[in-house]
Amino acid sequence: MNISRFEQNVKQFIARHQLLDKDKPCLIALSGGADSVSLLLALLHLGYKTEACHCNFHLRGSESVRDEQFSVSLCERLGVPLHRIHFDTEQYASLHKVSIEMAARELRYRYFEQLIQDLEAQGVCVAHHRDDSVETLLINLIRGTGINGLTGIAPRNGHVLRPLLNVSREDILEYLSLQQQDYVTDSTNLVPDVVRNKIRLQVLPLLRTINPSVSDSIATTATHLAEANKMLIATLSDSRLTQTDSKGITAISKEELLSKASPEFVLHALLSPYHFQGTSVLEILNSIDAVGKRWQSSTHQAVIDRNDILIKALEKGKQSCALKIPETGKYSCAEGQYIKVESHARTPDFRPSSKPMVATLDAGKVEFPLTLRRTIPGDRFRPFGMKGSKLVSDFLTDIKCNAFEKEEQLVVEDASQRIVWLIGRRTADDFRIDDSTNQIIQIDVSYTHLTLPTIFSV
Repeated sequence: MNISRFEQNVKQFIARHQLLDKDKPCLIALSGGADSVSLLLALLHLGYKTEACHCNFHLRGSESVRDEQFSVSLCERLGVPLHRIHFDTEQYASLHKVSIEMAARELRYRYFEQLIQDLEAQGVCVAHHRDDSVETLLINLIRGTGINGLTGIAPRNGHVLRPLLNVSREDILEYLSLQQQDYVTDSTNLVPDVVRNKIRLQVLPLLRTINPSVSDSIATTATHLAEANKMLIATLSDSRLTQTDSKGITAISKEELLSKASPEFVLHALLSPYHFQGTSVLEILNSIDAVGKRWQSSTHQAVIDRNDILIKALEKGKQSCALKIPETGKYSCAEGQYIKVESHARTPDFRPSSKPMVATLDAGKVEFPLTLRRTIPGDRFRPFGMKGSKLVSDFLTDIKCNAFEKEEQLVVEDASQRIVWLIGRRTADDFRIDDSTNQIIQIDVSYTHLTLPTIFSV
């Protein structure tokens, strides 16, 4: 592969996946290794506005110093602005109780995002190539995966762009050789001590004895699977299978799911973006009638509801807490969220509010202090207009609230621990305004969804 063919391949790949705009700056993650050096040169020669960034993780002693010095010298020679940062990676890993690999990943991508924002760049280009994608596919295959795990590395992941996925490591080395461009070598990549290195140094050479073009074959298969996956996702998104409400809760229809030729395959495709793995997907499918059963991925939770499988993002730092309301006044729940409690005499022209987020009650029947809290198992109240009491959970079921809506439901109770109001749903009949009512209490909330863990009284 000559210089022009290499750069043409990169150019075509960028165009096909719409990765870069020549009118906007782009960042290049420059380690000093062959891959990142070839990426920098190719994008420069193709006319992109490039700036480089280098992370020193201080993990490889003198090699870390050497890599940084090489990157500085290269960028000075090419006239490319270079942004540098130093990390105490081991300390970060210890403090956050993560692996060194995860610590380095978190640190560099956090830095990249900040640089992108500061420089108004279109993204950061990283030097993953075709062979990296093949290795990723094999790793996922060994661990067990669905179709998404067999598609290799994506050309784009948010602001992370990968223009070299259409070229091989061999292409990269030939390209640099033709330009007489040197680079540094990370000695840790030459030792088969981790899974990726074992695949690169041991597994793939063995496979090449069977098929010398095995990397090309696997990469082609990954491309076909990626296109098939796109069709699958498009088909699923256009069907009546899923719906997402204004609170970000996704509902997967159990009836529609079970009508598919392969419910397991479809469910895996639907849950993969939410980081549910193969074992969990099978468990969810096998427990599809177990209403209330839950699962959790690294980012989301799933629950079996009456007619749907519900998916919702995890809420970090969520805790059970309550807001005490000792008297009338205005209370802050979160930024821009308030609950206001007022009392006034009943006038001849008084009419109870019909707004769902406003409750009007008989002040003589309400005992302060009031408490704003989430529902708990066993909560009962007498809904307005009903003679007998009812479990709050049953009432919410009757009005077709899903499992997540139930657990997020807020109530106001008085000093006698009687539920006064299911906020936004129904007041309690015990506190209704009647002919004997002289004084009115009005409770007004300024939000439709309360961030309860942050509430405090003013």
